[in-house]
Amino acid sequence: MEKPFERTLILIYTGPLFDSHLHLYDPTRAEGIPWPQPGDAVYGPRLPADYWAQAEPCGVIGAMVVEASPRREDNDWVLCTLDQDPRLVGYIGNLDPLAATFGADLERLAADVRFRGIRYGNLWGRDLLADQQQTGFIDSLAHVAERGLVLDSANPDARLIQALLALSDRLPHLRIVVDHLPNAPDLAFTAELQELASRPQVMAKLAEIPQVGDHGLIRDAAFYLDVLGRLLELFGEDRCFFGSDWPNSDHLANFTTTLDLVKACMATQPAHTQEKFFLHNAPRIYGLPGAFR
Repeated sequence: MEKPFERTLILIYTGPLFDSHLHLYDPTRAEGIPWPQPGDAVYGPRLPADYWAQAEPCGVIGAMVVEASPRREDNDWVLCTLDQDPRLVGYIGNLDPLAATFGADLERLAADVRFRGIRYGNLWGRDLLADQQQTGFIDSLAHVAERGLVLDSANPDARLIQALLALSDRLPHLRIVVDHLPNAPDLAFTAELQELASRPQVMAKLAEIPQVGDHGLIRDAAFYLDVLGRLLELFGEDRCFFGSDWPNSDHLANFTTTLDLVKACMATQPAHTQEKFFLHNAPRIYGLPGAFR
């Protein structure tokens, strides 16, 4: 039987794109930023105009920002920053479900239709497997689910997959997006990820695809095809979608190079699958405006 991605190239996608994962921040703010740190290659202001200078020539027509700070007040800063460009139609915030302020913060932020959920995982010293055993954590995430919002995870490893399985058992109506799975290729073949992918409320954001080898950026799409094919097989064409991870992706390659590599990896897929992956799936999954679906 033919395996995923063992077909000849069909076509390179040339249609419009929706980017489900980018970060905005400004270290010149009086309070500074927790990430990135001075000396990092991506340190410095990264604002909407900076993003669109890279993304618009590549055909991106809409995008979603993911919070890069654990500070609750920075959620409001990002939402205000989205006002600089109407194409930034969605936002995944960063709230702590164990914080006493969680309920009030969620209610305030959810009043803005661009706010589509929160991120929680292996980030900022958090541990989703342990934290969900704490009093109040599940109740807080139940409120996220009840509002039709999404939980994005962060930095996948085997423990995080176990945590997401346990969480989806307790909150089967919570939509979960697993971020950056291509950056953890060994997970694509584990029984735990297969079980997680069998649950229709769990989605896969295929960001952080590029990798570096002994000679720099690996540009050969064939290097990535087994893992990407496995993830597409597990989650299906309706639950996988594109994210650039800009500007964090600049550690490896610029926006155009990153996108060209992802397009080459997807070029063995039928045209309708690529259109779902690059344009339609993310807006539908996050409940964004109909114009992007």
